[in-house]
Amino acid sequence: MKDHSLFKPFQYKNLQLKNRIVMAPMTRSKSPNGIPTEEVAKYYQRRALGEVGLILSEGTVINRPASSNDNNIPRFHGENALQKWKVVIDAVHEAGGKMAPQIWHMGKMRPHQSGWLPPTPFEGPADMSLEDIHTTIEAYAQAALDAKNLGFDTVEVHGAHGYLIDQFFWDGMNTRKDEFGGSSIKERSRFGIEVIKAIRAKVGPDFPILLRLSQWKQQNYEAKLAQTPKEMEEWLLPLMDAGVDIFHCSQRRFWEPEFEGSDLNFAGWAKKITGKPTITVGSVGLTNADFIQSFKGQSAEAGSLEELTRRLDRGDFDLVAVGRALLSDPMWAKKVKEEKFTDLTGFNPADLAVLT
Repeated sequence: MKDHSLFKPFQYKNLQLKNRIVMAPMTRSKSPNGIPTEEVAKYYQRRALGEVGLILSEGTVINRPASSNDNNIPRFHGENALQKWKVVIDAVHEAGGKMAPQIWHMGKMRPHQSGWLPPTPFEGPADMSLEDIHTTIEAYAQAALDAKNLGFDTVEVHGAHGYLIDQFFWDGMNTRKDEFGGSSIKERSRFGIEVIKAIRAKVGPDFPILLRLSQWKQQNYEAKLAQTPKEMEEWLLPLMDAGVDIFHCSQRRFWEPEFEGSDLNFAGWAKKITGKPTITVGSVGLTNADFIQSFKGQSAEAGSLEELTRRLDRGDFDLVAVGRALLSDPMWAKKVKEEKFTDLTGFNPADLAVLT
């Protein structure tokens, strides 16, 4: 498999990767009071030792009082948290890996099942003042600059899955009547665009910016922000112009077509529209259950990579994010490269409770 397309090097701007495999961001809630532990550093280091090309951290929250609904979600602000993220990135680099933090604001949320609450009410598009918006944009930009200064190789902005940036995209949450609202996806994209512009101004032209997007929401798995390729152009092209380098296109099953009349998935359409590199994701390397079912306790067996390879070889996307398979087995990429397919373990939901 060493000559397989999954294991070809990738380069864009200053980002040089040994292969096309990306560790998908997966919330672990193992950072008490928002501070990553030594076990968190070892968890990510094990994936670097397992020859993952690029590691994306779990979502890490920006410097807003209500950016998180879980006190065990890691923060990406404050001296204590940033010192520990320095330990993480140094451990990953020591193992020969590359890494980005995923920076995140959850937006309007239900309280966590633990009962923990942030010090101020949750905030979303409908109840944020213009001052709140501009302060939040600056908090995203500062987090990205901190990532660069700590030595991370790139940064990913979480703009998917019904969280804050996605809430601005979505007409079901964004009912604003000012410049951050509007009837079209293009108009409602302004908050996300301004976040990317602010990050670009902070980090300079050569530090890559990744943006994770999705059509589906946790509130509505059947939602589509872009009903047609034309609407997807109106959504993605302004974000590209603002400074996005790589689009991380989240869907529940990578093989599902985005629009009728073509077998291109979300990442395939995003690359066709923007010409930028894209990351595909969604049940890669697994059968039986998508990740929604996995969080309900269903396991998934190791699956074929044949369809993934067909699309990668065709040029539909450039990078492949692997989630649950890597969560259960830090050596997944190495085993695939060495063709040890019978050693692949699939996904065990019990692994969600521990940092394997």
